[in-house]
Amino acid sequence: MQMLIDKENSSKDKIIKPDFSTKTGREFLAFYLQTKFKQILAYDRKTERPIFKEINPNFISKFSRRLIENPQKRILIGVTGESASGKTTICKQIKKTSNELDFPLEFLSIDNYFNDISDLIKKYGTFDALRDNGYDVDSPESFQLELLKEDLTKLSSGEDILAPEYLINGTGVSVPKSIPIHSQKFILVEGMAAMYKDIKDLFDVKIYIDIDRKIQKKWFMERAAKRNQTHENALKHWEYVDIAAGKYIRPSKPDADIIINGASSLDYFSQIIEFIHAATNCFVS
Repeated sequence: MQMLIDKENSSKDKIIKPDFSTKTGREFLAFYLQTKFKQILAYDRKTERPIFKEINPNFISKFSRRLIENPQKRILIGVTGESASGKTTICKQIKKTSNELDFPLEFLSIDNYFNDISDLIKKYGTFDALRDNGYDVDSPESFQLELLKEDLTKLSSGEDILAPEYLINGTGVSVPKSIPIHSQKFILVEGMAAMYKDIKDLFDVKIYIDIDRKIQKKWFMERAAKRNQTHENALKHWEYVDIAAGKYIRPSKPDADIIINGASSLDYFSQIIEFIHAATNCFVS
């Protein structure tokens, strides 16, 4: 991938920037981006550990139509996957690389849209006790989906928002209007609820992070140990998330535009973002 990046950066065959305010200019941009995306896929297929596992055959044409017909709307990218699939780590790497490249991308975690369950935590003593008494934390009803839908709609139209913040200190507290999220050209939205109900229909690009079960369980147990969970409790929680994934997350896989390997190299993810940045900044006036 570095070879492709260097080729883009060193190319003397610069393209005169089309007028993207016209339909003809946007059609050229859509065709150009299709070409670059196919170039990425061709390279990826030859790598030892490809990132792209599956691409919906209608995705490229659908996304191209979106760019041509509604250029003012921000591009919402929804990322979902099971617990410990690598989705949060991947999204943070993409955000980090985008910041370094001054690429216009914002990141929003759907985990912050969990309901406030502080009263339930107080009643049962701990989150684990609440879970063991039947609280289904991964169900659609456990999220502020109407607020999420409202906020995503605002972001897509160019309006900044203040997202809630769900505290991860075990109290179950959700602080309303707490995290400033800016409406950049690209908005990366990550969380298991990205494909829930009619939320998925808001995204221009739907990504599912897939991973080998053995690696997933290993990562899950390692993360639990870092959070000072006992091995026994971690196994119990693993059983819960596996059942929940079967009900709420895996069924959304066929709806994805792109299925990505969660165990791919993070540096490779960064290189793809760098290539896209180089390719979209090759125009001259």
